[in-house]
Amino acid sequence: MSLNGLPRGGNVRSESSTLDFTIAGGDLKRILAQCADKVHVEEGVDEMAPPAEEAAILFAHGGDDEARSVLEHALEGTINADARFNLWQMLLDLMRLTGQRERFEALSLGFATEFERSPPAWRDLSSPSARVSNEPKVQTINLSGHLGGQAAAQFAQLIQIAMRAGALRIDLARLSGVDDAGAELLLRAVRGLRRAKVRLSLGGAIHLVNLLSGLVTSGKRANQSLWLLLLEVLQYTDQQDRFEELAVDYAMTFEESPPSWEPPLAVTASQTGAEPLATAARTYVLEGEIIGPNTDTLRKITGFAADKTMVEVDCSRLRRMDFVSAGMLFNIISQLHNQGRLIVLTGVNSMVAALMQVMGLHQVARIELHS
Repeated sequence: MSLNGLPRGGNVRSESSTLDFTIAGGDLKRILAQCADKVHVEEGVDEMAPPAEEAAILFAHGGDDEARSVLEHALEGTINADARFNLWQMLLDLMRLTGQRERFEALSLGFATEFERSPPAWRDLSSPSARVSNEPKVQTINLSGHLGGQAAAQFAQLIQIAMRAGALRIDLARLSGVDDAGAELLLRAVRGLRRAKVRLSLGGAIHLVNLLSGLVTSGKRANQSLWLLLLEVLQYTDQQDRFEELAVDYAMTFEESPPSWEPPLAVTASQTGAEPLATAARTYVLEGEIIGPNTDTLRKITGFAADKTMVEVDCSRLRRMDFVSAGMLFNIISQLHNQGRLIVLTGVNSMVAALMQVMGLHQVARIELHS
């Protein structure tokens, strides 16, 4: 097992990760004109208000201010209650996607007054590269190969680096295996840094979760360190349900109380950049901004779905898609739908969901909005 990123001579280097959110598009009026001939929504079948369609396409191609203007103007003249609710959802999500908290909170009051219900809670969904931060970039340590007990010295150095810097990112995506002794080393390091209030990010956490899941067996009292590491790493993902299920299995297997769900004090996205794309055992993850030529991410859905009758695509970290990518996604999902597979797109923000409906994706997949 090797640890790449450890400095020689004991000096800590500060390395930054960057994100490139490139918007494919150009003149927005030209884009809308091109899209107008390609978009068709059947009358009476989940029909969407024209302003919602226009705002979705504008946002898809980077026209955040133009999309907001369209939505606000539409709310001034729209009477239909269902259409107004959809427009409000899109506008509030747009504020979250562009990091405009004060405007979001002002609009939330109007939403609550009109619909007599609580508005969605504030969440900053803006791209990490758009957030202003004075936090220093932190170093990334890459773990690779088979993680075993022979790495004790490297882990001691890793802990020293994290304690000095107050933050660290550990990339687990290149690990090919882990044994009980190696699991104990990583578990102690992660728990120790957590207790010391060190901000820690685990890149490729889902990869390690999948690796460990194949090494533990419910009811078999063996490899306890692997169980505990799996429970620990799951807390660095958004899979609380999966954590709770495993915690129950752990309690029944080892007849002792499992750890409780306590999301860690993580390194901020502005310090590390985005997590790499990862596929969990049950879901395929789309995240960030899928723009123009970035199509490999979408093509891999077909391979992921090969042995599944129900295909769940987690879109909770997907900020934006452009028109071309949404069209490619429609083609891929249509083929899977025609094969008799059920496709569920979960955690979709309202702006992307509107574009998906413009493209007709709601006719071949189930689209579930995020909270």
